[in-house]
Amino acid sequence: MGITLDSFGDRPYEGSPQFQMWPGHTQLSITFQGVYTESKKNGGESVMCLLGSTMLPSRESESSDPWEWLKDSNYNQPPLLQDDQILLVLHYPISFTLTNRVIKGEMRSLNSKSNLKYFDGVHILSQLSKLSNYEFGSENFVSKACEPYPYEDSVANGGIDIYKGTGFCEILGQITGEGAGPFTIVPHWRCNGTDDFCSKLGPFVSDKEIKATDGSFKGVELSMQNVKCEQMPAQGNVSSARVAAVFRAVPPVENQYVMAMRSGPSNMTVAAEGIWKSSSGQLCMVGCLGLVDTDGSSCNSRVCLYIPMSFSIKQRSIIIGSFSSTSKINASYFPLSFEKLVRPTELWNYFRNSRPYYSYSKIEKAAIILEKNQPFSFQAVFKKSLLQFPKLEDTEAYITSLSLLAEDLTLHTSAFPDPFSGSQPTRTDFQMEILSLGPLFGRYWSSHNISSADGETPYHGKAEYTEKQLLMNVSAQIALNGDAYGNFSVLFLEGLYDLHVGKMYLVGCRVRASWNILFDSMDLEAGLDCLIEVVVSYPPTTSRWGVEGILRILTLSFAIACILSQLFYIKQDADSVPFISLVMLGVQALGYSLPLITGAEALFKRMSSESYETSSYDLEKNQWVHVIDYTVKLLVMVSFLLTLRLCQKVWKSRIRLLARTPHEPHRVPNDKRVFLAILTIHVTGYVIVLIIHSFKTSRKPFRMEKYIDSAGNSRTLQEWETELEEYVGLVQDFFLLPQVIGNIMWQIDCKPLKELYFMGITFVRLLPHVYDYIRAPIPNPYFADEYEFVNPNVDFYSKFGDIAIPSTAILLAVAVYIQQRWNYEKLSQSLTVGQRRLLPMSSRMYQRLPSKSSEAELVSGVNGDAVLDSEHDNEEF
Repeated sequence: MGITLDSFGDRPYEGSPQFQMWPGHTQLSITFQGVYTESKKNGGESVMCLLGSTMLPSRESESSDPWEWLKDSNYNQPPLLQDDQILLVLHYPISFTLTNRVIKGEMRSLNSKSNLKYFDGVHILSQLSKLSNYEFGSENFVSKACEPYPYEDSVANGGIDIYKGTGFCEILGQITGEGAGPFTIVPHWRCNGTDDFCSKLGPFVSDKEIKATDGSFKGVELSMQNVKCEQMPAQGNVSSARVAAVFRAVPPVENQYVMAMRSGPSNMTVAAEGIWKSSSGQLCMVGCLGLVDTDGSSCNSRVCLYIPMSFSIKQRSIIIGSFSSTSKINASYFPLSFEKLVRPTELWNYFRNSRPYYSYSKIEKAAIILEKNQPFSFQAVFKKSLLQFPKLEDTEAYITSLSLLAEDLTLHTSAFPDPFSGSQPTRTDFQMEILSLGPLFGRYWSSHNISSADGETPYHGKAEYTEKQLLMNVSAQIALNGDAYGNFSVLFLEGLYDLHVGKMYLVGCRVRASWNILFDSMDLEAGLDCLIEVVVSYPPTTSRWGVEGILRILTLSFAIACILSQLFYIKQDADSVPFISLVMLGVQALGYSLPLITGAEALFKRMSSESYETSSYDLEKNQWVHVIDYTVKLLVMVSFLLTLRLCQKVWKSRIRLLARTPHEPHRVPNDKRVFLAILTIHVTGYVIVLIIHSFKTSRKPFRMEKYIDSAGNSRTLQEWETELEEYVGLVQDFFLLPQVIGNIMWQIDCKPLKELYFMGITFVRLLPHVYDYIRAPIPNPYFADEYEFVNPNVDFYSKFGDIAIPSTAILLAVAVYIQQRWNYEKLSQSLTVGQRRLLPMSSRMYQRLPSKSSEAELVSGVNGDAVLDSEHDNEEF
């Protein structure tokens, strides 16, 4: 026995009585021995009289503070005393019935009150377990609540198809069995009375936590325990069953699993017994609150329960029921409704020989939402033309394709506020389950959950499968679990799914808060607020990696075209080639070489991890992934080689220029100072980034093994690698920075770079940021590492980075364009403020030499110039 916030552990070993205490839990083990007798008292009962022994916590005899022992204890355990004077008497009914089902007992101390081991008497109440024998026979009480049968309530006249088959007990056992989960309470949306009357939890006695819900009963649950269902012999075409159970209300602050283990009767329990008949499908029971006496004085409630077969946006429950008063006048409470929401994956357990179905009623309103949210745009044309979204598979039977598509459309992920504040939000789990898709209700495990007999016909072979059927009827439900959405109830959805663009256009219904708001609302449908519009977008089925792989192919192809244009350009303007920065080309070559190394390792790792049991569909997708992967690597290799060729051209041009002016080597452009300037800038920038990033993450917990750096800061290897990769990407984005610095140092008066080349490569470097900024759906802040093309949470690919970095890169491209269009003298004059020049005075140090033909006349024969010129003329591209 004990007091706990959780649950008791394993039963103690025999002969080892002990006292245990830790935060939220106190447990006392007692061993008993005694005698068992039977008597005819109280209608026949079994009695156990037992004497127990244990180690009891000791109290100080001369202290008023019962916790004084804590000051001297190191293990939070009080001093214990041996006590073998504990008496336990238990009374069991020999036969369990509605009015005689309680186990009563008392445990008391045989010590005198002056003894330190003495304790006050402990009263024990429990009920029969599920395995106990129950005797039905309370027809007089049942008839009081259910005659005439069936009882006319809102469900009986609500137009819902009810289960009327022969397997009621089996289905009820599945719905209420172990691990099936509790029922939820429906707010009193029809109640028109006082606040006290409409806020009552039916026959149950509400505590302060339930009263605090103000009649919305948010978080209040109802469990159905110890269900006894006995199928009766059929009489003609009508089958029937007798049912007994205990309903236990669970307050919001209670642990539902702990409450489910409790068996004692209280003001939060109602014992019930009744009858079910297939003629109406209604289970009508009489309910008795708390401790029931033989006269049934507390049996003044009626319980009606149904198993629906028809579902809609207003009816999503696998079981529905209600408590109502048997008093015909002056009912003490408003009828209390309860339900258990259907889950698609559980339907096959419940209905193996029946056909539940779904009725769509919001398709016209969903079509209006579609028209509002699907205007003509190039983005929509691009999606329909090039991208594929979750759709029916050609290789499957129609009903199987529907079931697979329903699984693909099911979402279990994380949600976060929109707009995203940037700070790490509290975790919110988002779940959207597909309830029905077209004629399919639930999932396909047998032919009984389809509404037509042609379930094995492939969908592409169906004559009626036309373009219009790319809009499919769909129903779903959304649940949000998180601290910020504690008042959010389940959202019921119904509408259309467009296979062309992977979007759902849905009408949503949800329950509002308290009963008075519900009653004052004039726009409710069956107690639901159905004025909600929902649009859900799905990513392409080619996967984000596939889409980004195609983007890589396109951008790399364009980059190759830009590099080729530069190679053709330098053949026409050979005099400006030495003024191309080798540091700029080296940055680009570095950017192309890194993916060739890291990407190849990732490819081999992926290939080695593939399973031989991969399905043909997955194998086909993997083959396309490999094709894209190899194509990307081939294009990267071509870009790398062309960039090296461009470096070779620049290097040879500088050698030729040096050979023509052996006595003036200072007139040949040199990248040493450019390299030192770039190195200084980027090392300083990287240190600043590390400082800023460390400041941002200093209060965040790390999930990897840590090490202490030289500064004494705890860092992870993953963080260093990530930051370095980020900054290498930034260096590549600013690849024109060395050229801008070189143009200033060399005071150019030419056009070393073709506009298509430096503007085109700038566009290629900016595309990932543009893609990240406009990508849909909104990135997940909890799993940012899964993004391969860009990481949306890192510093350089954050939303700020997606604006700041492209802006800076564009400014560098504009700077190069201006430097090449104006000569240095003109540019220096333009950047003069008053008497101060922002650029140094121009000199003749890097003045461009005469053209090749003039050079040949002036310095022919000097150090083999003619030979070099001949080599230059005969050099092939």
